[in-house]
Amino acid sequence: MFVHCFRLLCLTLFSLMLSGINYANAAQPLRIAVSSNFAPVLKQLLPQFNQQTGITTQVINGVTGGLYQQIKHGAPYDIFLAADSLRPQKLAQEQLIISNSRKTYALGQLALYSAQNPTITWQNLASIYTNKDIISTQQKNKRLAIANPKTAPYGKAAKQCLIKQGLWPLLKNKLIIGNNIGQTFQQVRSQAVPIGIVAYSQLKLNKLNGNLLPASCYTPINQQLVILKNTQQAKSAQLLSDFLLSKKTQQQIAQWGYLTAHKLTISKFTDKKKQ
Repeated sequence: MFVHCFRLLCLTLFSLMLSGINYANAAQPLRIAVSSNFAPVLKQLLPQFNQQTGITTQVINGVTGGLYQQIKHGAPYDIFLAADSLRPQKLAQEQLIISNSRKTYALGQLALYSAQNPTITWQNLASIYTNKDIISTQQKNKRLAIANPKTAPYGKAAKQCLIKQGLWPLLKNKLIIGNNIGQTFQQVRSQAVPIGIVAYSQLKLNKLNGNLLPASCYTPINQQLVILKNTQQAKSAQLLSDFLLSKKTQQQIAQWGYLTAHKLTISKFTDKKKQ
């Protein structure tokens, strides 16, 4: 009798332990590492994803280069939305992603922005620093904000434009370097810095005026996502990938200042809660 009761007690405790593990896994949010430029857009989109799938999410945003280094050192993210294609390619080469999960979800655009003078154009910027007839001491000392070209894809693209325009030698010592494009945007919006090169999506999201930079002056900002190999939530991460690449979501992303890739394969995303 005692042995039978002991066995029943052990089975009960084991069942409770298993149900606790399953509950913990179910309650674990999908951890999304996202570049700072796309984080505001993602936060606009996630309520739709949460409602349609029932999947809870946690967003960790930062500079693409920094997030890449964190992933290399074992950060427990499930999916990575980068601001370029270089880091996702590197993660693929290092075998840190699920095979065939690397997808382009958006193409970023650069814009010139000044809270003090919203009508400033790319041509005006050049004349401020190169036309001797209109140069004043105040104009020559004006600072320009860009994201860090070494770690932020939008900063790298901004530097390419300044070099192509012949402004890099004149401005490299007048630059205010932000850790990421989000910080650069805030510096210009607050008027701490008079002019900056920001993500066009930031202006669209905040209903601000600025001027697009010519796409010919920088390498396309091909933003890619990858599902990380060590994830315990591969199915949920794939659902998010499908959601972002769906026709409806791509149309929304385009409205917020991005371009979609010309050869982008649109996913057929299905509302899993309605099945």
